[in-house]
Amino acid sequence: MTLISRIKKGEVPEEVKIIAEKEFVKLETLLERITAGRVVIPKSTNHPNVKPIGIGEGLTTKVNANIGTSGDYPFLEEELEKLRAAIQGKTDTIMDLSTGGNLDVTRREILMESTVPVGTVPIYQAAIEAKLKYGSIVDMKKEHIFEVIEKQAADGVDFMTLHCGVTQKALHALNEEGRVMDVVSRGGVFMMGWMLHNGKENPLYEEFDELLRIAKEFDITLSLGDGMRPGCISDATDRAQIQELLTLGELVDRAREADVQVMVEGPGHVPLDQIEANIKLEKEICKGAPFYVLGPIVTDVAPGYDHITSAIGGTLAASVGADFLCYVTSREHLGLPTVEDVREGVIVSKIAAHAADIAKGIPGAKDWDLKMAKARRRLDWENEIKLAIDPEKAKKDYEERKKKSEDVCTMCGDFCALKLVDEYLGKHECK
Repeated sequence: MTLISRIKKGEVPEEVKIIAEKEFVKLETLLERITAGRVVIPKSTNHPNVKPIGIGEGLTTKVNANIGTSGDYPFLEEELEKLRAAIQGKTDTIMDLSTGGNLDVTRREILMESTVPVGTVPIYQAAIEAKLKYGSIVDMKKEHIFEVIEKQAADGVDFMTLHCGVTQKALHALNEEGRVMDVVSRGGVFMMGWMLHNGKENPLYEEFDELLRIAKEFDITLSLGDGMRPGCISDATDRAQIQELLTLGELVDRAREADVQVMVEGPGHVPLDQIEANIKLEKEICKGAPFYVLGPIVTDVAPGYDHITSAIGGTLAASVGADFLCYVTSREHLGLPTVEDVREGVIVSKIAAHAADIAKGIPGAKDWDLKMAKARRRLDWENEIKLAIDPEKAKKDYEERKKKSEDVCTMCGDFCALKLVDEYLGKHECK
């Protein structure tokens, strides 16, 4: 039985109580938003030790960190180190995007160690296994795709990205309009290649009821993937992207009818002036379904700094209604991230999420900043460091340039505004 089904039967699940208290939301309000599909709690029945989190309307903006092996770096232990670094940085979820090594072992080890919800993209494993077995991705069998999905579900995956919206209509729109970057989503390309080679409709769309059956059995949250997302700002908000979104809106309705939790994924590369329109369009077409965005990255010219370009876009996106930010690391367009890239990517995305929460008035968001302001006003370095979003870096940076005998920092020294204002206001009352 799914979380939605349990609530509809009158049950108040413990995870809902935990989230309501933590997020300062009335329990009745949260229950209503979950049953209406505007909030999801990705937590599989087969992943019992995971800390529950809520994603959606009225809740704090959540952050996801992608990890996973590749053919060139198939090293499980390094990915487990990335998992630990991401959790230390306070990521809300993890996605295992592994494409190298033993995929089953890697996923199961991540699931075993992770204390946060874990997502996957099952088409990766189906495609890789098809290439190994048949010599080509496009020769994968649709039955095998669903076998992989069910296997990953049984392992305890909490949410799955599924590229159900890469349909013949979307491909027609892509071909008619044309793009600079065509398709950059790996899952989207795998499905597109299969469809073109076999001359058939996307089985994830055509047999969506089978996905719903699996999701209901294991209470998995479906994350409807943006396989047609723009890979550069020149391709943003085009017909292929919008056609896919229209299809996802229809599938959101079907998931809700089946009491299956569902969220929708979004772009990608989007110039700043188009972000608000993209968010509002998704919310309208998908009737308030939680929106999970990659970045968005607002300029294409900053490889090596794409954690920053995505944080700029992510802050705006979340401030106008996006619910879930997929982090982007500095190495996004250059190579597989290191452990430090992962940690830094999480921190930067958490900054973007928190800044957005302040802007949209999420309960309690400003309280953290007020505590920090009071600590700074008192020149209370110990508490200022404790309150920092990255205490480790704050402490390191402070101590590297610390004045040993004074309570001020080396930026202003004797001319510290806070010390001077105490001196002046302490002697003269303001008129």
